Amino acid sequence: MILLQKNRHLKTNPIWDLLKKAALIVLLIPFIGLSQNTAEYGVFENAILRANPAQVTQFEQGLMAHNKKFHGNGPYATRVYWISNGPNTGSYVWVMGPFPWSSLDNRPTQKDGHDDDWNTNVAPYTTADSGHTSYWRFEAEMSRFPKDFTIKNMEVNYWDMKRGKMNDAKALVKKINKVYADKSPEETYGIYTNEFSSTKEGRDMAVISFFDKSSWLGRDNNFVSKYESVYGKSSWATFLKDWMALTDGVETEIWILRPELSGISGDVKVSERK
Repeated sequence: MILLQKNRHLKTNPIWDLLKKAALIVLLIPFIGLSQNTAEYGVFENAILRANPAQVTQFEQGLMAHNKKFHGNGPYATRVYWISNGPNTGSYVWVMGPFPWSSLDNRPTQKDGHDDDWNTNVAPYTTADSGHTSYWRFEAEMSRFPKDFTIKNMEVNYWDMKRGKMNDAKALVKKINKVYADKSPEETYGIYTNEFSSTKEGRDMAVISFFDKSSWLGRDNNFVSKYESVYGKSSWATFLKDWMALTDGVETEIWILRPELSGISGDVKVSERK
């Protein structure tokens, strides 16, 4: 937002009037866009759950029963993952979705017995810092889901974007997408953007890759050569320079699906990611 300093000269200057009108138009643009855009998109709700170390069994039993009862289908279906590295090691990620924002108005609540079940059978076995929740928009145009598959493990890269640079970052991600489409069409990954990002938290974009075997983490897929075969010699160095100019860092977590605790299996249909 551009702050215009008020002073007597500007108030009497016709240019000041034009600036005020222009500023008003800029302020109205987001509301005009919202009224014209009625199409909904898929969102995931992620909650970080931390079990009391002395009550892990009770926590998992309660979470499993809760998800099977209340989150076994539709937009409220959930999967549960266990984080194996980083500051959140040992925590669980409760993931609901994808769902359109409008569906949250009808999510399971107290009248369905949902809230009472959670508060009785899950929450008592968590720590005080459990429950941090975030919402992630699925970016279908930048993601690749070429065929149906079953989730087992995920590499989740959280990128911290510089302020005002998200659109520039998306443009670069689309270049990566083209390389995979042309050179590795079977590659599967999802791109997600934080609906309520925080400059303090630094988690603005998530790039999620799916794998079955741990050996995948050490593989060399020769991506640099593939990239330069599409965009030319030394183009990868240019990409890295441009990407680093847009970001302030990255954090990586490995998530392991816990199907027995989830409301649904790890099966993903391509039709669900369009």
